[in-house]
Amino acid sequence: MTLSLAHYLILGALLFSISVVGIFLNYRNLLVLLMSIELMLLAVNLNFVAFSRYLGSADGQIFVFFIMTVAAAETAIGLAILLVLFRQRRTASSEVLNQLKG
Repeated sequence: MTLSLAHYLILGALLFSISVVGIFLNYRNLLVLLMSIELMLLAVNLNFVAFSRYLGSADGQIFVFFIMTVAAAETAIGLAILLVLFRQRRTASSEVLNQLKG
C-alpha cells in the first residue's frame, strides 16, 4: 500500500486541529501554548513536504528549513520568557505575563 497526498494532508490537518484545540483549551499554561504552536508548525511543515514530493519540486522542502529556523528561535525566546516568569512569580500562567513590564 502506498501513501498518497491525501493521507499526508489528512495527517497534517489532524495535527493542526489537535494544536488548535490545545491552544483553546489550555490558553493559561504557557508551556502547553508553546508546545501547541510547535505542533502547528510541524503540521504545516508536513503539508509543505507532502506537496513538494507530490509536485516533484524541492521548493517546499527548502521552505521547511526556514520555518524550522524560525520555530527554533521562537521556542528559545518563549522558553526564556517562561523561565523569567517562573523565577519571578513561581507560576507558568499566562495571566501574570503582563506583570513582567519594566
